[in-house]
Amino acid sequence: MSAANDPAMLAKAETLVDALPYLQRYEGRTFVVKYGGHAMGDPDLAHDFAQDVVLLKAVGINPVVVHGGGPQIGAMLKKVGVESSFVDGLRVTDKATAQVAEMVLSGSINKELVGWLSGAGGKAIGISGKDGGLVTARKLSRTSRDPDSNIEKVLDLGFVGEPHHVDTRIIETISASGMIPVIAPIAAGEDGATYNINADTMAGAIAAALGAARLFLLTDVSGVLDKQGTLLTDLTPADIGRMKDDGTISGGMIPKLETCIHAVEAGCEAAVVLDGRVPHAMLLEMFTSQGAGTLIRAA
Repeated sequence: MSAANDPAMLAKAETLVDALPYLQRYEGRTFVVKYGGHAMGDPDLAHDFAQDVVLLKAVGINPVVVHGGGPQIGAMLKKVGVESSFVDGLRVTDKATAQVAEMVLSGSINKELVGWLSGAGGKAIGISGKDGGLVTARKLSRTSRDPDSNIEKVLDLGFVGEPHHVDTRIIETISASGMIPVIAPIAAGEDGATYNINADTMAGAIAAALGAARLFLLTDVSGVLDKQGTLLTDLTPADIGRMKDDGTISGGMIPKLETCIHAVEAGCEAAVVLDGRVPHAMLLEMFTSQGAGTLIRAA
């Protein structure tokens, strides 16, 4: 049977034709992808992810990967005998913990991701927020209110930071050279200290600074669900505010959506929360009319 008479081959050709308008729309634009969660520990999903990122680069889109590594940090802390303490559910990062976090994030995880992308035919370079002054951090300030006295107290989380300034020149240089930046969420502060930054927050700040066409937050859920468990495909900051008030969204989804809101209000065209466990989820979201996750726009 010739390819012209093969239904499967014809379907593939039609898929490429359907994707053409999206390819044209995003040629030369930047996608920032936060990668982590259970997908990071699954070899098959890691292989699919690497192929997707390399494909984006091949069709003229500039992918920027920001990765997490919380479970791996926890495992290494246990292995080296560093005890973790928590305040209101948040890990306190002392100097020893910060050193382990940098070793794991900027070392083993970062280089493993670079290896996956290279294995898929791409050219990737691993960096952290410290390299080239990419991200300047400041100490994260959090408060907690005592439920009995109603007195608010400041929480000291140690070397946990948040992005204060992003200098995009190193990313732009790497992307222009045909390579894919892979960024660990570690940055130096103006005080010279090294800070561990939440990967979602890091990705959102970088997407905003780059004016990215998309910020992808790959998670372990299909996206934002309504109270009936139905996927919501399009949201605005106002929608998210109402859903927080009525309890539709809660827990760990709230900081993810706050990251998306900050990114789209600060220069990113749109953010997407989608399930990183679904093979080729990014491609389904970007190059099909149905999409695959929850899209957040400023308005």
